Amino acid sequence: MQISDRYLELLKNSLLNEIYIENDVRLLYLFSMLEIRQDIELEVLQNVRVRLPDLFSHVRNARQDGGVWWRLKLTKADGSIKEVDLRNACEFSHTMVGRKRLDNIQYCLAAVKQDNIPGDVAETGAWRGGSSIFLKGCLTAWGMEDRLVWVADSFEGLPVPSLPQDAGYDYSITKVPILAITLEEVQENFRRYNLLDDNVKFIKGWFRDTLHVAPIRQLAVLRMDGDLYESTMDALKALYAKVSPGGFIIVDDFNDFEPCRRAVLEFRERHNINDPMESIDWSASFWRKSTKTI
Repeated sequence: MQISDRYLELLKNSLLNEIYIENDVRLLYLFSMLEIRQDIELEVLQNVRVRLPDLFSHVRNARQDGGVWWRLKLTKADGSIKEVDLRNACEFSHTMVGRKRLDNIQYCLAAVKQDNIPGDVAETGAWRGGSSIFLKGCLTAWGMEDRLVWVADSFEGLPVPSLPQDAGYDYSITKVPILAITLEEVQENFRRYNLLDDNVKFIKGWFRDTLHVAPIRQLAVLRMDGDLYESTMDALKALYAKVSPGGFIIVDDFNDFEPCRRAVLEFRERHNINDPMESIDWSASFWRKSTKTI
């Protein structure tokens, strides 16, 4: 394995917080005990891998799959079951996408490098910046640092749904506060990996206001993670035509989020896009743009 490959594997481990995954299990244990008002055992807290093997495996596997690991069913002292959602208290990794989706980013950029596909890379919907950081890490490891990394986000969480296609999918800051990560926090995360430089460009604001006027000229990879119909459609309308032939379009929520899936399918049908889509995992899909453009 080359040094660059070792670096990228370590970067994945760090972004997924797999190196310190015991601390996530410790937090789950602490808050679980508080929820059901049971005593916290110090020896369990110190040795969660051994004392809580099922919980440890659950968190590790779900983290690698980009799945949900913070919802638990707890048994109270009286034998009753309490369901808890500890996401806002326990999720501290820099990405929630899982290993297969990070592997997909690496695959797409490797193809871009090998085939010399022109253009920058962009992510619309960055959360804590993990996927964008990995995009930048790949470019750095492979000597492709002349390409810009565009990081577009409201940095205020998801918008309140305004279209009928997004009705019932309110994940705005008042509903899911953990999704609202500030620009300064994302920049700091880039800085911690020593990957913040002048070739990382941030686009702050709602996609409907920013993407169509963003100074993006050409893209080799467009990664969309906007969840909603409106956010996905705004990204496609503004940026799809800028993706070079041979470039990649990655849709993080296509397999799992109906509003996002609907936007992609409608856009592809409207513009007669027949390039085959491939699933990455339970959530994401991607396609490679043919020589046809819109």
